[in-house]
Amino acid sequence: MADTEGSATPKSTTDELLALLDYVHGRIVGQLERMSDEEYLWEPVAGCWSVRPGADGVCRAERTYPEPEPAPFTTIAWRVWHIGADCLCGYSDRFWDGIDREVREWPDNTAEALVELDKEWQRFRAHLAALDDEGLARLLGPAGGPYAKDSYHALVLHALDEIVHHTAEIGVIRDLYRAGDAGRAWLPTQD
Repeated sequence: MADTEGSATPKSTTDELLALLDYVHGRIVGQLERMSDEEYLWEPVAGCWSVRPGADGVCRAERTYPEPEPAPFTTIAWRVWHIGADCLCGYSDRFWDGIDREVREWPDNTAEALVELDKEWQRFRAHLAALDDEGLARLLGPAGGPYAKDSYHALVLHALDEIVHHTAEIGVIRDLYRAGDAGRAWLPTQD
C-alpha cells in the first residue's frame, strides 16, 4: 500500500515472519508431496531413529532421554515428526495453549504425515498471526524454562531455524536415496 508520497508502507514484523513461514512451508510440502512411503521411512545407516509401530500398533517417533552422544542418525519420517510434533505442536502447546505434553505419535506414511504436519503448521501460524509487535516482544516466561527471558520473536526465529535446517537435511537424504541402491528404481534407465 502506498502513501501520498509514493513510498510503500513497510510490512509489520509479524507479516514478514509469516511470509517466511509460508515460504518454508511450501518447500517442505514440495518435498513430501513427491515422496514414496519407502523413501519416507528409508534408513540410510544401521541404528536409525525413525517412526515405528509399537506393540500396540501405534506409530511413534523413537527417542530416549537423555539423548545418547552422538544421537543416532534419523530418517525423513523422524525429521518430519520433529518439525511437526516436537517443534510446531510442542511450541503451540507450551507457549500458547498452556499444555505440557510430549507428542510421540506420528504417521508412518507420507500422506498422513503431510496432513498432521499441515495441521500443526496452521495452528502455529495462527498463533504467530495473532502477535503484534508487543506480543512478539513479550517474554516466554516460566514456560520457557532456561529460555524464560527470550521473546516470542526469538521463539519464532528458533522454530524457523529448526524447520529450515531439517528441511535441508531431508533434501540431502532424498539425494542420497535417489543416488543409492534404494533409489535406483526412481532413476531413468539409460540404454
